Amino acid sequence: MAVAVELTNLERRFGAFVAVDRISLSVREGEIFGFLGPNGAGKSTTIRMLCGILTPSGGSGSVAGFDIRTQSEQIKQTIGYMSQRFSLYEDLTVEENINFFSGIYRIPAAKRRERKEWAVEMAGLKDHRAARTSTLSGGWKQRLALGCAILHEPRIVFLDEPTSGVDPLSRRRFWTLIHELAAARVTVFVTTHYMEEAEYCDRIGLIYRGQLIALGTPHDLKTAVMKDDVLEVECAHPMDALDALRQCPSVREAALFGNQLHIVAAERARTEADLRALLEKSGCALTRIERITPSLEDVFVSLVEAHDRDNGRREHTA
Repeated sequence: MAVAVELTNLERRFGAFVAVDRISLSVREGEIFGFLGPNGAGKSTTIRMLCGILTPSGGSGSVAGFDIRTQSEQIKQTIGYMSQRFSLYEDLTVEENINFFSGIYRIPAAKRRERKEWAVEMAGLKDHRAARTSTLSGGWKQRLALGCAILHEPRIVFLDEPTSGVDPLSRRRFWTLIHELAAARVTVFVTTHYMEEAEYCDRIGLIYRGQLIALGTPHDLKTAVMKDDVLEVECAHPMDALDALRQCPSVREAALFGNQLHIVAAERARTEADLRALLEKSGCALTRIERITPSLEDVFVSLVEAHDRDNGRREHTA
């Protein structure tokens, strides 16, 4: 399958600060690729380099076969890009926004009406086409922004935090649109910090402090990449238990999930025995303990902790 996006040791520095630290990966044609990480991890900076907006400080890359260093204008004409601010003009109406982007993308006059009707229909705005964009809900703005970004029918679409600030139902509907694009062989490169959204992607790259710390399908990350067992614990006073369990040597990580605790175990049998003894001693009566398939959040937290431990050891021995 053809490669749509390729990065090799991509780097971006702002003075002494390294925002993107030697990232290498490739994205296949028609793939939904998720770039997952916390705010400030380097996701948006990477996207801007791929879209020809920022020049890399090091490394190389290509988008649709064009070099991100030397052919940024060709890239801009080839891709669709939707930023987390939706890239819409609030004082224009729905139709006026679509007309404006039709001109930006130089859509032939004979095709503009067809593409406008498609965008209005896709966004669910047939009855609001004359409405000022500032009056629309977050979900409608989101779908309108996507329609404007792909009016010219690009084969590669970059979506930078596209669901930030919208309600869960709008997020779900938006992902339905993303899957429809992928079904039409459009490559979708999407950044997000919502762990549950990453499950919708074909593959995920986990980025932390500018570095790619894991790469694979959601299933691979939860099985092959996550080597430790994850235990789910139900007990009384979970917040008190959490503080106690974090001091337990056989517990790698402990986190609260609703009213339950997720424990990353160094050795399952030993950790279970330690948990039972520690909870009894702390007065947090144990209700249930069992091994579970880790969530992507479990995987991410575990990898981040391991990354910080390794960096701490390197700094200590430097």
